[in-house]
Amino acid sequence: MIRQTLAKKPVIISLLILQVIPLVMFPAASFAADTQEWWLPVLLAILVVAADARLLARRGEITWPWHLIAFAQGLSIISRLMMLMPHAIETINGAQVVDTGYIILSVLSMLLSAVLIWYVELPEVRMAMIRD
Repeated sequence: MIRQTLAKKPVIISLLILQVIPLVMFPAASFAADTQEWWLPVLLAILVVAADARLLARRGEITWPWHLIAFAQGLSIISRLMMLMPHAIETINGAQVVDTGYIILSVLSMLLSAVLIWYVELPEVRMAMIRD
């Protein structure tokens, strides 16, 4: 029953648009001009927007937008895993402090990305986007 609900066209379109959120869920300091962390989430968001635009504008039995979405979400998970340990502990006034906000944000983003990968691979979702 939940699969039929998830495979309705308004739900699919909403989730396709909202999937940019876990890609750019970073603390504001990550998007500062003096860091090199900002370009990957922005690039992944651009890839997802391009795939979304193709899926929403021209429907058909093409698969590359679905693969591009799964690639972007998967690369987001991998990059967050690689950045988790270096950013999990920060030094404040000479003391090392666990950055719980960054950890929670990263884990939440990875979970959302994993759910979105599962979602876009559902056959019901793809078939609903083919049918007009």
